Amino acid sequence: MNFKFLFVLSLTLFINAVLKAQNIPQARISGYVIDKNTQKPLAGVSIEILPTGKGVSTDSAGFFRITGSPGTYNFKVTRITYLEKTLNNVVLTSGNETTLTIELEPDAKKLDEIVILNKRNSAKATSLESPLSVQRMTTEEIKRNPGGNFDISKVIQSLPGVGGGIGGGGFRNDIIIRGGAPSENVYYLDGIEIPVINHFGTQGSGGGPQGILNANFIEEVKMNTSAFDARYDNALSSVLQFKQKSGNNYKTQGNVILSATELAITLDGPLSKKTTYLASVRRSYLQLLFEAIDLPIRPNYWDYQFKTTTRINDKTTLSFMGIGAIDEFKFAAPKEASDEKLYVINSNPMINQWNYTIGASLKKLISNGYWNIALSRNTLNNQADKYEDNDNPTDATRTLMTNSTETENKLRFDASTLVNGVKLSYGASAQYVDFDNSYFNVYRKAVKNTAGTIIQPAVTISSANKVDFLKYGAFIQLSKKVMNERMAISLGTRIDGNSLGNSEANPFKQFSPRLAFSYAATSKTNLNASIGQYHKLPAYTQLAYFNASPSTISSPIYSNPGKYITSTHYVAGIEHMPNSSLRFTLEGFYKGYSNYPISLLDGVSLANKGTEFGSIGNEPVSQGGKGKAYGIEFLAQKKLTKRFFGILSYTFYHSTFTDLKGKYVPASWDNRHLVSLTWGYKFKRNWELGLKFRYQGAAPYTPFDMTASRLNYLTQGTGILDNGKYNSLRLDAFHASDVRIDKKWNFNKFTLDLYLDVTNWYVAKTPGAAQYTFKRNGTAGFATTDGKPIRIDGSNAVPLLLENSDAFSTPSFGFIVEF
Repeated sequence: MNFKFLFVLSLTLFINAVLKAQNIPQARISGYVIDKNTQKPLAGVSIEILPTGKGVSTDSAGFFRITGSPGTYNFKVTRITYLEKTLNNVVLTSGNETTLTIELEPDAKKLDEIVILNKRNSAKATSLESPLSVQRMTTEEIKRNPGGNFDISKVIQSLPGVGGGIGGGGFRNDIIIRGGAPSENVYYLDGIEIPVINHFGTQGSGGGPQGILNANFIEEVKMNTSAFDARYDNALSSVLQFKQKSGNNYKTQGNVILSATELAITLDGPLSKKTTYLASVRRSYLQLLFEAIDLPIRPNYWDYQFKTTTRINDKTTLSFMGIGAIDEFKFAAPKEASDEKLYVINSNPMINQWNYTIGASLKKLISNGYWNIALSRNTLNNQADKYEDNDNPTDATRTLMTNSTETENKLRFDASTLVNGVKLSYGASAQYVDFDNSYFNVYRKAVKNTAGTIIQPAVTISSANKVDFLKYGAFIQLSKKVMNERMAISLGTRIDGNSLGNSEANPFKQFSPRLAFSYAATSKTNLNASIGQYHKLPAYTQLAYFNASPSTISSPIYSNPGKYITSTHYVAGIEHMPNSSLRFTLEGFYKGYSNYPISLLDGVSLANKGTEFGSIGNEPVSQGGKGKAYGIEFLAQKKLTKRFFGILSYTFYHSTFTDLKGKYVPASWDNRHLVSLTWGYKFKRNWELGLKFRYQGAAPYTPFDMTASRLNYLTQGTGILDNGKYNSLRLDAFHASDVRIDKKWNFNKFTLDLYLDVTNWYVAKTPGAAQYTFKRNGTAGFATTDGKPIRIDGSNAVPLLLENSDAFSTPSFGFIVEF
């Protein structure tokens, strides 16, 4: 009896073990390995999974596929005559197959000492063309960033030199890099420029409260803050390149993300034997959340993104991509009125926006290189309206109207090849721009006193113009390693011009030379330096501005110049990499600006604008402005090894721009100090903890002109700044910490990830300038000193400054299902 019992028990346990073994979740990773310079596939590349030691080799097409247990691994990639490369923090799940494209850099020397000297470190971010001022982030670093909420625009604020708006900690993604304006950055998605990367973006600038890009599409983000590759135009502060992954070759797979604010669905897979796809759509329900907590704003947005990749043959690849968004921002009367809530309703415009970018690129491999041709089209439609009372809008009380459509049709060609050990890159671009702009703004409304005497004349801006013109440019860049591979030199230039009458047609007047050096002082330490001059065409709003009511403007200049803004960069630094996963950098930088537009209405440089909703540039300007920004940056970065990874950055800088009198004034983002610490730890059983700390120094701000504010508040909905004291005061410094906890379960056919992301978990105050308003009697109207109805000139109003340094923490709970 006991024997039978033991036999049955043993048989049951054996069958159960077999069944479990058959259902052990499996994860897969696949992709291609290519030559970094020629983009040709590499056969016979060894790919080893660490720490398991399991691995495969690529086939004749450079393709590999590995099956293993779910988890987080490092991948060592090696091939004879190529520098070894390690990929850190690669997460494999049972729900989605990971797809990668790995680039290996040729090793020109085969001697052992040279191989050691040039060993490719996984933490290394630079390239031959840009040996310094370069940072990279992988998709895993983006997704797991505490407080990032999968928003790439927020995540990159962890990098050195990157500030998050004026005071720090605000709700907008205004990317401030090394003291430059948010309009000074350009963005490329797989080599195609995308002018808009944020919902509710500020036209002419680029910032907004929520990013558009889907983090699940992104394989890597590369950010250059100087030493720009000559192929990129219109950049003064940074070039951000977003590299998208390719769809799965074998099956359709996807994921669903549900958070406290939005729902997103992503799919990828094969369309045919040669074509793969990626597609996503996202829907916000912030308006429901704000209604529930009785906030008077109702933001609402959709966005979409797609990509297809077709390998026509071994040498030719065709890709299509698209990204777009639909935004609506309106107001609703709060259930319980307060001065703060009612102020919000009339201080901001109502916004309706939509934008898209679509494009196609064809890449062809040639002998010792490749060429690429890209055709794209992008459009932004921006409509904004503001009234004296946004709750009761009428044409008679309108104070702002924007109806603008800007479209760019772009053709770009670039090629890269090796000639006698020299890497040669060259190319050209052409754009057809169609810009239609109608703009009306009551800058100051006529105000009379009780005797009927005009005490403030009206100042209005009314501009309606349609322009179309051509933009064109070309570049060439030469790069080579010399001195037995110890020194790298890169020399390049580009030229740009356009056919607009008030701008510059001769591209050689925008001659943009650049030179970069890198010297390997030891096997672990590089000394780097660069100098370059860069040009940017002003915003289309400025170029097309023409005032239809010149009598209301005191200046005799009624149509704007269109000179290219110029910035000259000087950068030097040291990079030290003790091992393959640890990187230290220290850089000093100086940026000098000229031809910066300055408003003729308020005397403020446009370099200080762009963090408000609506648009900038719709005003008369002078382009005699100058500026300078200089400082030092330190970075310590630890890639994932033994469960831990982290990044620490510190930046000290000073940023100033001139006013109409030529006086240098602190920039609105002259915070002086930026500190960011982000680290993560991967525990057993798929638990993960991430923590981020941010510090941003005291930002400048401008006090109110109390007399002008009283006169104009009822028509403007905000106070009037005293620009004679522009940025003469300082806010308190900003600091906050974010925490994120993830728990992942890998099942046989899908993966479930639950997460809790808490922004500002210790509830620090977010410093902001006070807001000017009049005291109210609830919803009954404004309080007055004499008990009578409020006068249009505000003379019997009770001025009130609302504190704008709230302390709030935002917890976000959500889940991700991969299938």
